[in-house]
Amino acid sequence: MIGPEGAIIKVAFATWNNRIAPQFDAAGHVCLVETKMGAIIHAHLEAFRTKLPVKKVCRLVELGVDTLVCGAISRPVQALVEAQGIRVVALVAGELSEVINAWIKGGLDESHFTMPGSRDTEW
Repeated sequence: MIGPEGAIIKVAFATWNNRIAPQFDAAGHVCLVETKMGAIIHAHLEAFRTKLPVKKVCRLVELGVDTLVCGAISRPVQALVEAQGIRVVALVAGELSEVINAWIKGGLDESHFTMPGSRDTEW
């Protein structure tokens, strides 16, 4: 996704086994991707050193994350993430590299990136 001209956008993709983690609250890692003008300028895997979702949110803030892309996320944790000014793109599924590429091209709304069974679910 392209941000304002010249702005660096930091996106955290919750990961598990090279895929989007099925549940952010339990995720052990995020792939932090920095983009500028629609191109990746830096990417690395960041391990959470805690199992507490609140501390994971604090780490996202420390890292300067603008957007979190994840599978499912509990309502209280999503509210906490959003209260920190971080946009949440939830109910995403797929191989990490494919999801990152789709994000950059603005194509995450394609149905094959939607978690199975989540299309009509209100979380």
